[in-house]
Amino acid sequence: MNDVLTGLLDLVQSVDPVLRTVLAGLGMVLETSVLLGLVVPGDTVAIVSATAVASPFEFAALVVALVLGALVGESVGFALGRWFGPKIRAGAVGRRIGEANWVRAENYLARRGGVAVFVSRFLPVLHSLIPLTVGTSPMRYRTFVAWTTPACVLWALAYVSVGAAAAGSYRELADRLHLAGYVFVGIIAVFFVLVLVVKRVLHGREARHMSHPAASDGGATDGGASTDGGAGAARHDDDAIA
Repeated sequence: MNDVLTGLLDLVQSVDPVLRTVLAGLGMVLETSVLLGLVVPGDTVAIVSATAVASPFEFAALVVALVLGALVGESVGFALGRWFGPKIRAGAVGRRIGEANWVRAENYLARRGGVAVFVSRFLPVLHSLIPLTVGTSPMRYRTFVAWTTPACVLWALAYVSVGAAAAGSYRELADRLHLAGYVFVGIIAVFFVLVLVVKRVLHGREARHMSHPAASDGGATDGGASTDGGAGAARHDDDAIA
């Protein structure tokens, strides 16, 4: 196992660091764009790229690239929502996503506002759908970016840290421990189990906000979106935040 894993890690590390970092950022652009976000595995892009980190500078550069890539991709989703939201929803891509997911995203954003933008970064499907949904809402772009940026930073730091730590631990043990490959696999497996648990907990806590429209609350939520129904009220509340 060590020989195979060493070969794979060396293959990733053999790519020029600048090119590798740029490709990781580009991968995040695709992952967070609504048209491709359900296809390109951003988690895998981040972990694989992180295994080649060889210095604090490369670590920081990769985190920055992932964050910028995610922000560009989400900005694309936001712009698509602003200009083509209803057409996308009614088209083939929208039908593939499913009307139920669109409704969940709309309800969640209406009831939780900026909190929904932040939390959705860590939830499947919604992390690709929320940017486009925000684009169709009254929320301003700067408000959207203010909420999604810290979520992207937290996400990137977690994945790069684990990927780099797993690869670093393996390289230190590979020459001395025949089962070093299992250490690498174990670190990654434990991390993904924790990620799954966190996602389930977050979804469990937030699911009630996705199941009913904002008008059922009769008031404003702490996320910045109005819940008294009507686009005008939602726009007024969002202006107050921005």
